[in-house]
Amino acid sequence: MRDNGGADSGGEARSPSIRNDDGGSSVAALNLRLLAVLVAALVVGIDQAIKAWAVEVLADGPIVIIDGWLNLRLVFNTGASFSLFAKGGAVIGVLVIAVVIMIFFALREAGRRLDAIALGLVLGGAVGNLLDRLFRGDSFLDGAVVDFINVPFFATFNVADIAINVGVALLLLAAFLRR
Repeated sequence: MRDNGGADSGGEARSPSIRNDDGGSSVAALNLRLLAVLVAALVVGIDQAIKAWAVEVLADGPIVIIDGWLNLRLVFNTGASFSLFAKGGAVIGVLVIAVVIMIFFALREAGRRLDAIALGLVLGGAVGNLLDRLFRGDSFLDGAVVDFINVPFFATFNVADIAINVGVALLLLAAFLRR
């Protein structure tokens, strides 16, 4: 069938798709950005709710889930991953703000649903931990990140950390699939 000015072969008018200059659908691009923001908001909400629960429930001590393998133990991390760079919260916070800004720019280039979901996971995790640095301390970016999922032979982490790691893994997968 050929396109004859917006009408199909039955003579009914069709609405043309909205295109941007490079031929891609601007509506689809907007939908991908909205998907990423929705995923990020969901991650932040879940992360902050579970952290509030952890601060309340785990203040009395750890909960053993699988002895020697998995515990819920409250830790306030002022550093980076694996408690590296302790007391470097302000510097880490500024770096996280820069990462959040870069992710917003990267969202403009997200061309597939997998890219949008992955960037949304990383964005949500970064914002979730940034909120701890902003609101769980005495001064600007001086707060500690609430970690509570403890794997004794590995690390203690939180939902935001999981989202960041899954998001990065999905970005790597997306890059591999494009090849």
